[in-house]
Amino acid sequence: MPFNFDISFNYFHIPYGLLLLLLLFQLYFILFVYGRLSRYKVKSYQEATEKPAVSVIICAHNEQENLQQYLGSILEQEYPEFEVIVVNDCSSDETKWVLKEFSSRYAHLRVVEIKEHIQLKHSKKFALTMGIKAAKHGLLLMTDADCQPMSRQWLAEMAGALQGKKELVLGYSPYFKYPGFLNKLIRFETTHTAMSYLAYALKGDAYMGVGRNLAYTKELFFKGKGFNAHMHIKSGDDDLFVNANANRNNVEIAIHPDAFVESAPKTTWKSYYKQKARHAGASVLYKARHKSMLGIQLISAVLFYSLLLVSVILLPSFWYVALAAYLIRLFCQLLVFRAIYRKLQVSDLLVWLPILDLYYYFYICFNGLFNRNKKLKSWK
Repeated sequence: MPFNFDISFNYFHIPYGLLLLLLLFQLYFILFVYGRLSRYKVKSYQEATEKPAVSVIICAHNEQENLQQYLGSILEQEYPEFEVIVVNDCSSDETKWVLKEFSSRYAHLRVVEIKEHIQLKHSKKFALTMGIKAAKHGLLLMTDADCQPMSRQWLAEMAGALQGKKELVLGYSPYFKYPGFLNKLIRFETTHTAMSYLAYALKGDAYMGVGRNLAYTKELFFKGKGFNAHMHIKSGDDDLFVNANANRNNVEIAIHPDAFVESAPKTTWKSYYKQKARHAGASVLYKARHKSMLGIQLISAVLFYSLLLVSVILLPSFWYVALAAYLIRLFCQLLVFRAIYRKLQVSDLLVWLPILDLYYYFYICFNGLFNRNKKLKSWK
């Protein structure tokens, strides 16, 4: 007796199938990439037996207020031997006199002056290169004028991580906590970025770091020909340098709370937009595999959120499938991110995760689309 199969195919089922496929992509990144950082046991390096001399380099262009507020916390680090080099890059404010006053009190502060009479024609990379060339020591530690170490053991933690065959240390630099949604978004985005580059470093595939808290050897800088490969773009003195010079064996991370460096966040949507536009412009020069992995991660998240809505609109009778997919992803995020947020001291953001995660992916995606090939004009 023949069997009759009544197979009816509804094209509206396709979004649900794609939604579940995208969920698998997202769970991979959450569980198997970020999961590494979640399970990572934080180490302290300040008791390392070797304490090599360190050159801290700060580039400053019209930073008199930030230098007055934060430079002292860097100069007063508890470390046997270090110098602080501030590159005064064509400042038109009172930066020069602020540095003179600090120099009178701190013998280990050195100032490199860059003068230009017509207009600023170079980027921060040129100033940073001048600072590196002036450095006396082989271990370089980068930060910015608007940054403040969270302890006097910052140097000990970052320098202590640079032992053996390590040539690069990726630190963490959170932003100051202020009221308002913009500050929450900025801190969330910074945490998300840190989770990503720290987790991939643990996987042996470091692709970026942040110049607010980054250490590497002078030998590595010159071996990799500095910033020559990307001197033609304004940004990328940190992430593009790491992307070009990191390998499976030469990178360490330092995320003990004493290694943190806090920084002043943007306070307006316009300034934050410009900052993210600058970062998007640098990412086009990442290695192909890094662009692919970051693109898949970003696009799969945006499409996942989009298909949640599209699926329910096209076939509302299966709304529970969309809801289940969303809840599974959220549960895995909470499970993994909870430990990471505790390590990075941003646990207050966890309750905002459903809102900030949605906003973050669409904001970063559209910002990147509009600014990936935009020519930047600012100093940084």
